[in-house]
Amino acid sequence: MTPEDAITVTADRIAALLGAGVDPSTPLPGAEWTVGEAAAHLALAGKLMADIGAGEDRPYGDGTPGGLAAANRASLAAFPERDPVVLGTVIADQARVFVAGAAGRSPRESVLTPLGPMDVATLSSYLLTHLLGHGYDIAVALGRPHMVDRDVVPFTLPFMRLAMPRVVSAGAVGHDACYAVRTGRDRFAVTFADGVPAVTDAPPRRPDCTIAIDPVAFLLLALGRWTAVGAMARAKVVVWGRKPWLGPRFPGLFTAP
Repeated sequence: MTPEDAITVTADRIAALLGAGVDPSTPLPGAEWTVGEAAAHLALAGKLMADIGAGEDRPYGDGTPGGLAAANRASLAAFPERDPVVLGTVIADQARVFVAGAAGRSPRESVLTPLGPMDVATLSSYLLTHLLGHGYDIAVALGRPHMVDRDVVPFTLPFMRLAMPRVVSAGAVGHDACYAVRTGRDRFAVTFADGVPAVTDAPPRRPDCTIAIDPVAFLLLALGRWTAVGAMARAKVVVWGRKPWLGPRFPGLFTAP
């Protein structure tokens, strides 16, 4: 599977969830949105990402989680479509428009996104991550199997690694620690110095805490869909090292993008 395949497969699985008979007013567990609003957001975001991937300048929010939330509310208010079937078709179509547009550009070409500058390859990872997060919410709300699986999660890591320093929470103020993260076959390190994280391929020093976590659990935890306690209860994460108690704190150092 390629990153492009992961995007279109995920979009198609979301569209399949949004079939005839789905009630758009179904609430998302633990969220203010309904299924219809989440689907509308994905349709709007798909168009936004496709435009950015094709080279258009599309300012959106101020790059902070709060700014993105405000921009999301404004865009939803201006877009009344809530028919799940219509929105599912748009989501799937825009995923393909994105893939086609991005194919004509260098993967290393820089673009400006709602979370700041990144290259086209990382923008693809961003779109996939966004689809998986909201697609998961829709699936849970409808009582259907979700589309977050071990085959697609590795393609989200370029974005997740880039986003970490951009979504640091207030809980990271003054924090100093080195974390080694192992998720499936992937390895990286996150080192905090006075609350500022640096993400590297390998730890720059002996890690204070090593976190080994199932890829699906990593993404759902990183996106705020699972809690650290919930992931550990499911036996999806193991921590060790000189300061293993830092492991459960790690997700709280970031605000889910």
